[in-house]
Amino acid sequence: MGAFNWSRAPKISNHTTIFFSSYGWEMKNLFSEDFHQTREVQNQTQQEIENTGVENEQERARCEWDFKLSAAVSSSTTGAVSDVLGVIEVDPSDSIVATSGIARKIRIYTSESSEETLLLDHATACDYYICTPAKLSSLRWRPGSGQRVIGSGDYDGVVTEYDLERRVPIFERDEHGGRRVWSMDYSHCDPVVGASGSDDGTMKLWDPRCDDGNCVATVQPSLSRSPVCCVEFNPFGGTLIAVGCADKRAYGYDFRMTREPLIVFDGHLKAVSYVRFLDMNTIISAGTDGCLKLWDLQDSHVIRTYRGHVNNRRFVGLSVWKSGGLIGCGSESNQVFVYDKRWGEPIWVHGLEPLEPVMSRAGLDEGGWISSVCWRQVGEGQCSLIAGRSDGVLQPSIGYATPQFKTRQRIGQLPNAKGPTSATKKLQNSGQVLSGK
Repeated sequence: MGAFNWSRAPKISNHTTIFFSSYGWEMKNLFSEDFHQTREVQNQTQQEIENTGVENEQERARCEWDFKLSAAVSSSTTGAVSDVLGVIEVDPSDSIVATSGIARKIRIYTSESSEETLLLDHATACDYYICTPAKLSSLRWRPGSGQRVIGSGDYDGVVTEYDLERRVPIFERDEHGGRRVWSMDYSHCDPVVGASGSDDGTMKLWDPRCDDGNCVATVQPSLSRSPVCCVEFNPFGGTLIAVGCADKRAYGYDFRMTREPLIVFDGHLKAVSYVRFLDMNTIISAGTDGCLKLWDLQDSHVIRTYRGHVNNRRFVGLSVWKSGGLIGCGSESNQVFVYDKRWGEPIWVHGLEPLEPVMSRAGLDEGGWISSVCWRQVGEGQCSLIAGRSDGVLQPSIGYATPQFKTRQRIGQLPNAKGPTSATKKLQNSGQVLSGK
């Protein structure tokens, strides 16, 4: 199976410039060639020391986690376009994994991973599956349902909820006129509000307690009605919802007042395919320009840009492990990338074995890619990143915290999820952003 490919981040130089002011012409005459050579050696030595410090810090970040492949769940139809895994979701208890995609099935897995790498087939690995009437692009567990209800968005523009105990649909809304639903999500407040983003260029807000009647609100972020690729409510609470659009921007709305966005994130060169909250103060966006961006929620400035993976035209997945400050994404190079939020270069790259050709509708070989990723938020000291491939293979990898990570976490040096900043608190108090109920 695949093996991890470790790549070293480029060195970062901090150059120091010395200004001699009006005495420059005198010093030019007084200093000998030997002095200049000595100065150059000193500057070079100082740069090497600084570069070594930065390099050691980055290397320490790489050494904080140790990953290994724990299983590979394949399909009997390897290479068929009908088995592309477009979405992976883990329930809040981290005990149930749900997958779906173009195969028109929701597969449910509950088996625990073994210490040894397992080679399994979907037919034997999954506990059961539910057939769906259309291809699925999104899955979300409904809050407060006790692992029983999962919502889905499909290619026919329909949002459907399924009761996993009875394995039947219990809720259905057609809000987007038959246009593909790319993403759906639920709020984390009471009462629960649902949202869906679609090819029709709108985000719809709706009440999951009512399967008929009009939606609560309709939001059109882009004047050109560009497709809405992703929606996500703030998982830390409050009323903020993030929206990623094909117009190269991401938006933040208070879902109680959706007339205008509260904040706009403008910096990608191509469509924004995913948005994910990292903590109370920051958000991650992914674009088909091949980069991820970390944004400040207060003033929408870019804190950091992450590059290394390949993403030019497909949905390759984006997931964050909040307690560890790690970001996972796929790549069109058939690799899984893991970034530490402190560094712009990947800290781990998981290269997979070559895939069998994936054929397009036109019969052309499209090669292979990672089509979805999801972290299991298993707590301190251990995590799991589950990757879905374009050939239908599901591959979870287990990450173990090293003593270096545990030491830094104990003494408070890790950038774990923080509470709101003073600016956020001020907005909360004024009722402009993120107020709870």
